[in-house]
Amino acid sequence: MSKMLFTSESVTEGHPDKVCDQISDAILDAIFTEDNNARVACETFCTTGVVNVMGEITTSAHPDIQGIVREVLCDIGYNSPEAGFNGNTCAVITAIDKQSADIAMGVDKGLEFKDGENDEYNLNGAGDQGMMFGFACDETPELMPLSISLAHKMSYKLTSVRKSGELSYLCPDGKTQVTVEYEDGLPKRVDAVVVSSQHKESVELETLRKDILEKVIKPIIPSELLDENTKIYINPTGRFVIGGPQGDTGLTGRKIIVDTYGGMARHGGGAFSGKDPTKVDRSAAYAARYVAKNIVAAKLAKKCEVQLAYAIGVAKPVSVMVDTFGTGVVNDDKIAEAVNAVFDLRPAAIIDKLDLRRPIYRKTSNYGHMGREDADFTWEKTDRINDLKKALNI
Repeated sequence: MSKMLFTSESVTEGHPDKVCDQISDAILDAIFTEDNNARVACETFCTTGVVNVMGEITTSAHPDIQGIVREVLCDIGYNSPEAGFNGNTCAVITAIDKQSADIAMGVDKGLEFKDGENDEYNLNGAGDQGMMFGFACDETPELMPLSISLAHKMSYKLTSVRKSGELSYLCPDGKTQVTVEYEDGLPKRVDAVVVSSQHKESVELETLRKDILEKVIKPIIPSELLDENTKIYINPTGRFVIGGPQGDTGLTGRKIIVDTYGGMARHGGGAFSGKDPTKVDRSAAYAARYVAKNIVAAKLAKKCEVQLAYAIGVAKPVSVMVDTFGTGVVNDDKIAEAVNAVFDLRPAAIIDKLDLRRPIYRKTSNYGHMGREDADFTWEKTDRINDLKKALNI
């Protein structure tokens, strides 16, 4: 029997890179509340005492960027000097310009529309070239890899026990990591768990380690996956008082593997947060997950990776690839044909089908953009199962 170990990490909302993702997406939400046709590419970076918001934004909205930044920081828990960063008093610097007219020209009218194909979904071309990947597998009910699913749930739990006051000595920054042992391609046990959490100076390390084991790890990791050989590391360096933007500069879009499949699938390289859905980095990645999840939910494969690729200013994808890693009930090229028949993967069609012109994005920026049980995560629906089976005569 062949064995392998696979590891995925997650981070809490107080991690400096996630702070920036949340700010960028909160600004996008505020703009979409007033103007859901806005073009937004918002980048944030933060360091000790300073938040910088930059980007290219074309909109009729007038968001209070400074107020949004402060609200997000305080909501996370960075609201006092004791936390190492204070949203009430930090400096907020902005540098915003309009979207390039050269880019807007291609997005406003797709190449096909210019060539006389006057379908409404040809009106908008892709906002950039590039490739995006989606993935699904049958390891968990949400059809996500087990390692990233458990890592996200622990990160969420770490935040929950802090915000509820159950572990009031915890601070916002934190990371989790889970290593799963596979046997003949199936997850069998958890080999290692790592949790690192920022904390107040006053807590004893022994107390912190005991509490996180009992209140964060054990409630999330199924007991049947833990055994006497499972390695558990809690704050392995010991002290973690200095954290968040004070300990490390944060930047939007730097946790792209945390945001997706924990490394189990390939990634096209484009980040999500702060981008409106005309940017295929975001919308097509959601669409690729939607396609892959429906394929696995239809039991056409046990796991599936979908690649979509686009040319700037062109509506139709230049390629659609399906890889079921040998688990498909029919050949991958047949499934790809069914995907092309069932799913309209032009950006305007994706935006319409998944209803992406809504202020839903800040909550996507933590604990994964994929695999979430929330009605606003429309790309998680499995409503095309019968259409796929029909296209394949199954």
